[in-house]
Amino acid sequence: MNTKSKLRVAAYCRVSTDKDDQTNSLISQRKYFANYITHHDDWVLSDVYYDEGISGTQTKKRAGFNAMIEDAMRGEIDLILTKEVCRFARNTVDTLSYTRKLKDNGVGVIFTIDNIDTRDSDGELRLTIMASIAQEESRKTSERVKWGQKRRMEQGIVFGRDLIGYNVRNGELAINEEEVPIVRAIFHKYTNEGKGTHVIARELSEEGLRPKRVKLWSATVILRALRNEKYVGDLCQKKTFTPNYLTHAKKYNRGNEEMVYLKDHHEPIIDRDLWNRTQEELLRRAPTEEMKSKHSNRYWCSGKLYCGMCGQRYVSRTKKLKNGTTYKAWRCYAAANHGTHKVSDGEITGCNNGSINERALLTCVHYCICQLQTNQKELKKEILQEIKAIKGITDNKLDTKRITEKMENLNTKKRKAIDLMLDGLISKADLQKQTKWYDEQFAELSELLSNAQSKDKAQAKQIDVFEQYITSLDEIMTFDETNESLYHEILDKIVIYHNNTVEVWLKCVPFGMKLTIHSYGKNEDYTTDILAMEIIENS
Repeated sequence: MNTKSKLRVAAYCRVSTDKDDQTNSLISQRKYFANYITHHDDWVLSDVYYDEGISGTQTKKRAGFNAMIEDAMRGEIDLILTKEVCRFARNTVDTLSYTRKLKDNGVGVIFTIDNIDTRDSDGELRLTIMASIAQEESRKTSERVKWGQKRRMEQGIVFGRDLIGYNVRNGELAINEEEVPIVRAIFHKYTNEGKGTHVIARELSEEGLRPKRVKLWSATVILRALRNEKYVGDLCQKKTFTPNYLTHAKKYNRGNEEMVYLKDHHEPIIDRDLWNRTQEELLRRAPTEEMKSKHSNRYWCSGKLYCGMCGQRYVSRTKKLKNGTTYKAWRCYAAANHGTHKVSDGEITGCNNGSINERALLTCVHYCICQLQTNQKELKKEILQEIKAIKGITDNKLDTKRITEKMENLNTKKRKAIDLMLDGLISKADLQKQTKWYDEQFAELSELLSNAQSKDKAQAKQIDVFEQYITSLDEIMTFDETNESLYHEILDKIVIYHNNTVEVWLKCVPFGMKLTIHSYGKNEDYTTDILAMEIIENS
């Protein structure tokens, strides 16, 4: 039979270096596949891919496996042999995913011991059945674990980590006397003194106190403490649950599963009267659904304003003036919650950056859009020049074809060395030494090839981004520049500095605009002038 008409067959082996069993050794598996292939007249050995000492649960870390998949997708392999499904991938999702991907590319996979051939009409069905059996076993194991955990929760065993005021040791809560005053101060300030969570967080930071498991106090940390039933001596567990036993991702339990609540479970830090009054106060201060919806939709720049000094986001601050109008401004989160910049025990808190009026922000974005409209043709010309320059660089890229040819020659030499060993012309020790040298050379070439391909992809991606800029420019220039919905759509971010400097970054252009502003006047007479503008590159 003509060699060209034969199927190019590759084999995949995965072995553990900590096993001495010769039946699982790399040489044994290679010999097994060589004999298996020679019994088929219409097959020719393409290569033997392998991974040593690597788990089969994660395909990302298996260099041999990934190299085999890449070669198969390039059309260099017609058929893949492996002993059993667990050698190919213990993760059944990966097994089905890769076998389907290979089959779509005309490459079959044979699991010799499991007697499965994905080219057969029932090949995928049998793989699916095996996957279903494995997943059902995983589900049963997960259910048994969850059932056992719930029984232990009902017995009062604590699952969780330390929290401020308590330490968790051997499934029990023990009071941390040093942290008790902090817990009591939080409840007292909120319920008895009527202070807000932001104020409490700032005061605790100014007093030099430190939270647990997080670096800084925040309104969220304070709220979690005020709502934590453990401080009144109760214990609520199963606040989170795992909906998917395969991914093990946790979600908040919002009625999805029954929680376990034990009253008077352990020694409390605050009395029940204070606890009840605190929960009533939390409910009284909680915003209504109407207020939440109104708040989430009224700001065109929410989440897009950043402090140029500390990197924190800017948050909205509004207040009613005596004349009945509303003053709306934005302030650095660190400054709003922790005051001025300070360093205590190596921890940095607060910020010295000032606030900025919303009208000033609108003026800045409006100005930038007007600049784009004025300089649209010049901007397009610059972008096209950038594309041309990037395409010019591609002429100097590494010769990937030459590298690929060298790698193919090394694979050919490796296969010949294996054949020499199987024919008894060289010893196993000689084969191992020779193979090690080939692998080192192959690794170096692989790195060169990867770098070259990555560079090509990066350049192609950059060109694509620039071309998208041009399309976006054409679309944006048809909008009404006074519309805040436009600002929300095209604004990427605004960085605010303390020296009347604002950086505006729009999604439609590959650079930013640094504006020097001057604001003056009050209320209806409030005005912002743009004193200077500078184009800045995206770092």
